[in-house]
Amino acid sequence: MAVERIKLLGVGIDICRPEDMEKTILDLLDKQGPKQIVFLNIWDFLKARGKSQYAECVRNADLVIPISKSILGGAKFLKKTVPVRYNPFNALINILSILESHYKSVYFLGGRKKTVMTAEKNVRSTFKNLQIVGRCVGYYHKSIEEDVVQAIYKACPSLVLMSEGIKEKDCWSYSRRDRLNSSIFLFYNDAIGIFSDRKKRISEKTFEHGTEFLHELAKKPLKIVLIFPFFYYIIRLVWEKIFKKG
Repeated sequence: MAVERIKLLGVGIDICRPEDMEKTILDLLDKQGPKQIVFLNIWDFLKARGKSQYAECVRNADLVIPISKSILGGAKFLKKTVPVRYNPFNALINILSILESHYKSVYFLGGRKKTVMTAEKNVRSTFKNLQIVGRCVGYYHKSIEEDVVQAIYKACPSLVLMSEGIKEKDCWSYSRRDRLNSSIFLFYNDAIGIFSDRKKRISEKTFEHGTEFLHELAKKPLKIVLIFPFFYYIIRLVWEKIFKKG
């Protein structure tokens, strides 16, 4: 089945079933120009409803994958087709496995020097047929940005995996799309940290319960303020339900 895009409160979200993931990735590789995959959590979903560059980035993304249970709950509440929710780490491993099976390549962008080198070593040992064609640390000085863009352009990787230290996150590639090659760009903040064994990934049990935010809250208590935009999300869903605008 083809990927289906639904609209939830005006935000496009894709329904990509696991059995369709390989074909979807290969189809993206065949498309001309830079492509983008977005892992969308509930907080980014709320940002995507505005008129910011991020909202524009999500609207134009080639594949928008929901990773928050609240997004699925909203779709179900409005009686829309419920998307498939992916654990971002598992989805990334699946994408890398697909690329490896077709002898494709990856470029790492993010993390500190030691971290990204360790991540590269671990990925190389796990995905032996996946070509790692370059790496660049995050937190780089603005003066070398053109060199970074040129390095990615010349390497022309199948996937550019962006991670911590890339302040613009998903918008990094979107705002530079006219200077980039036909790669797929994916931002996942914890990727380099997990691959380097510096960070622990969320357990499957926690993810299935949809309580991963509680772990973030334990690390950064100030994130409790996000409860207010979440209440707004609930109110908007009820409003759409009543007036059938979905």
